[in-house]
Amino acid sequence: MRFRHLSAVAAAVVAVMSAAPAPAAEGAPFAVEPVQIQDRKAVFATVESIDQLAARARIGGTVAALTVDEGDMVEAGQKIAVVGDDKLALQMRALDARIASLQAQLSQARTDLNRANELRRQGVIPQARLDEARTQAQVLERTVESVRAERSVIAEQADQGAVLAPAPGRVLAVPVQDGSVVMPGETLAVIAADSYVLRMELPERHARFLAEGDGVLVGRRGLEEKAAHDGALTEGRIVQVYPRLTNGRVVADVQVAGLGDFFVGERALVYVSTGARRTFVVPPEYLVRRWGLTYATLADGTQIVVQPGQPVDGGVEILSGVRAGDTLVPPAAPDAQVMR
Repeated sequence: MRFRHLSAVAAAVVAVMSAAPAPAAEGAPFAVEPVQIQDRKAVFATVESIDQLAARARIGGTVAALTVDEGDMVEAGQKIAVVGDDKLALQMRALDARIASLQAQLSQARTDLNRANELRRQGVIPQARLDEARTQAQVLERTVESVRAERSVIAEQADQGAVLAPAPGRVLAVPVQDGSVVMPGETLAVIAADSYVLRMELPERHARFLAEGDGVLVGRRGLEEKAAHDGALTEGRIVQVYPRLTNGRVVADVQVAGLGDFFVGERALVYVSTGARRTFVVPPEYLVRRWGLTYATLADGTQIVVQPGQPVDGGVEILSGVRAGDTLVPPAAPDAQVMR
């Protein structure tokens, strides 16, 4: 129902509260015309890392040094733990002893070869004896090289006990502690790569309205819907719409600045466009709140009661009380509370 005049009771209250007549309205008139706006649905989205990487042990053994905890920031390649295996140290000592023994044998074989060369030059021994001494020295040289290579393999295995962060980011979970026994490939830390999105789920009926590149509005922390009325919204952009529906819901990722300060898994309000419609939008400075009602002033000075809706781009949606072609002027009553 459209009210073009104040009721008798309202007029009496106005007369009591304002002895002097309201001054003439100042400011440019506003022509009321229907405009197209986007219907927005408030949904909860959770802060998720684009990639969650596992820092794994490359060898089996005992965790000897764990340097990170949940919530720590790490850089790519940073050492976050050391896995030690006592057997590797024993094997290396055994190989060192074997190399020392072989080097002693090689030294003796080279001495024998030099002696055989001299005796062969003098014609004391046959060529076969010289060839045998040369072969013995060559075999020992190759054996020393083989054992050294084997020792290098063991040393490399020991070096692989260092567990490195695969990417920069925040540590989400550390399922082990110092002294834990781990197997090769076991996870020592879960790291959220330093790139975050808001992941939201909507009913499948809204899937046709979602597309990559569409803009959304993101509320501030604390899940406060009042933020929508305070203007404390941040613009975001849909960067991915997943093609598979899960339990009748479509999943999409929203990119927005400043998510690095949120907790992974923290929820935020996201306002998503779910279609367009035509309605009336009036700037808030043309509306006043008085005695629990919202009024607008026509160009001829008549005050009308309107029903405001949600704030939208360009002003406040008007659900009823005005029609196309109306001209509004800013309110001038001193006892009025202008909507902001």
